[in-house]
Amino acid sequence: MRQESRSRKTIRKTIQEATTIMRDQPERTPEREAYYKKIHSQNLRPLWDVLKNIQTVEPKPREMPTLWKYDRDVKPALLESGSVISAREADRRVLVLENPGLRDYFFPCITHSLFAGLQMIMPGEVAPSHRHTQGALRFIIEGEGAYTAVNGEKTMMKVGDFVITPSWTWHDHGNETDQPMVWLDGLDIPIVDLLNCSFFEPYAEDQFPIDRPDGDSTARWGYAMVPDGYEHRTPTSPILNYSYERTREVLDKMADRGAHDPCHGFKMRYINPVTGDWAMPTMATSMTLLPKGFSGAPFRATDGAVYVVVEGHGRTVIDGKAYEWGPRDVFVAPTWCWQQHETNGSEAVIFSYSDRPVQEKLGLYREQRGRGA
Repeated sequence: MRQESRSRKTIRKTIQEATTIMRDQPERTPEREAYYKKIHSQNLRPLWDVLKNIQTVEPKPREMPTLWKYDRDVKPALLESGSVISAREADRRVLVLENPGLRDYFFPCITHSLFAGLQMIMPGEVAPSHRHTQGALRFIIEGEGAYTAVNGEKTMMKVGDFVITPSWTWHDHGNETDQPMVWLDGLDIPIVDLLNCSFFEPYAEDQFPIDRPDGDSTARWGYAMVPDGYEHRTPTSPILNYSYERTREVLDKMADRGAHDPCHGFKMRYINPVTGDWAMPTMATSMTLLPKGFSGAPFRATDGAVYVVVEGHGRTVIDGKAYEWGPRDVFVAPTWCWQQHETNGSEAVIFSYSDRPVQEKLGLYREQRGRGA
């Protein structure tokens, strides 16, 4: 044990020395400046002059921890948007949750790799059918009875439901009730843009033809079985709607066992039942139950996470600052920032998504736990 301890100290000292060396950037002399200017016209640039931009000891996120209070701030703005523009004219009436640290980003996003926006459909409206290469998730915030339809299957949506729109599938939304319906849209827009693989196509009609009954995908793949002869062709889960009712039942059964994770409470991930992998190839989706009086141990990870509160009240401390949240609030914890979840007088349920699947596939994902974990 002592030898192992000395070995770790040696490694730590070596890393510290390397870090010191790395921070000593080459001096910019007049001769070097002239040389840099000369080769610039030949579309050349010295790597040693720009290494400081990528060689960092640890991730330095541009996005900032941010909290959006739904009832106080977002909902009034959403309702007002209903009188400003129709769903048909807007195509999608969405208010983007723009991270203040990314205001000069190529597109308004919540993290450097993820998009988040709150979409509202008013009674009688239809958001016209289209398809795009970006994968999308819908997490229902408020209302009941509106629908989303994906490639011929319609699903009615309730608060807490997690609905998937796979890449390049026809989809439209509609509200046949007498109340507005609101959900969070999460998309992998920055990831697809990085790869320059963005395609978009509007459908000729407002609605894609429905040729499968509501609940068809759950009946086929949602019970630890698959249709005989089914061939897996896509990394996205074939299930359209992961209902909150079933998810809450699972969380309650987990909580009955009594043992919870010191950082995450009772956290369950949504999976693709065919592969056992994440439900979506670019976005990790999870639902967490934090027990009453929970005081989580600190943790951090390389995937910046977006959180949506379903039930309960509490707070999350991110890099030393507390963010108080309640039902329907949305907040974001940037990559590699220390965070701790806490509840007060009641248990809480929180949905979250991040870019973890991409990092895992590339072997880049890291997480760290602090004391008490």
